[in-house]
Amino acid sequence: MSDHLPEALRNLSLPVIAAPMFIASGSTLVAAQCKAGIVGAFPALNARPAELLDDWLTDIQAELAAWTDAHPSATVGPIAVNQIVHQSNDRLAHDVAVCVRHRVPIIISSLRAPPREMLDAIHGYGGIVLHDVISIRHAEKALEAGVDGLILVCAGAGGHAGTLSPFALVGEARRLFSGPLVLSGAIATGDAVLAAQAMGADLAYIGTRWLATQEANVAPAYRDALIASVAGDVVYTNLFTGVHGNYLRASVINAGLDPDNLPVADKSKMNFGSGGDSKAKAWRDIWGAGQGVGLIDDAPGVAEIVQRLKTEYDAARARLKL
Repeated sequence: MSDHLPEALRNLSLPVIAAPMFIASGSTLVAAQCKAGIVGAFPALNARPAELLDDWLTDIQAELAAWTDAHPSATVGPIAVNQIVHQSNDRLAHDVAVCVRHRVPIIISSLRAPPREMLDAIHGYGGIVLHDVISIRHAEKALEAGVDGLILVCAGAGGHAGTLSPFALVGEARRLFSGPLVLSGAIATGDAVLAAQAMGADLAYIGTRWLATQEANVAPAYRDALIASVAGDVVYTNLFTGVHGNYLRASVINAGLDPDNLPVADKSKMNFGSGGDSKAKAWRDIWGAGQGVGLIDDAPGVAEIVQRLKTEYDAARARLKL
């Protein structure tokens, strides 16, 4: 790992952060990701009601401690919790306070740069904040606010995603910032993880691949659709939440909508998870997926996928004689 990375991002089994996915990322999935030696993440809003967040963190931390005791030589990844920094999230103060109490090592902030009091609280116990960005303008604002690292959400990423090529955004971001850079966008294989590092990122941000696992909290039909789909089956629209994102065409059709003629939503009416201007609910009825979906052929457990990624990553390094 690079010398400039904070402790929480070093000593992983693979330079990978599992992206926090609405509904799909629960305590079972996160614990499995951490046990496999990568960063396991979930959105705070997945724990409902709000009081459940404390239970989830308590349970995950206890499970990881027991795993470490039973496997003292194993690499165990840290927990990350995603916080939506937006006026529609009336849980933000509560959820941040719970994370501070549990000393969650990594917080992933989204939509808007985190306020100073939030950053101070997290930095106060040694935690770090990584912020999702889709442009250099967003990156500059986040760095001015004081975040510790950037997650570059590029074209092809699942869920809320940008449109810039990773080659462009990583290159410009690295000119701007020498700290931790994490790349998101259609990364589903170990050689793609190495490619992310080759272009200047420190870690890869993988989301869609975890949807097709035994531990993900998704319906069987969702898993089946992921396995059956290819990149061309991904639709980019802001209809469902007010923010542009990538979704599986089949789920849009199942909701009675024409994926080729979707209206544009009012961005001022952002409502995450409620379906925006549509009666279909994002993430539950409209299934998020990145363009790497065409590389998914099965739905094994997390440990098996991490081992595959490691094998592919090492093989790519060997091909390049690294």
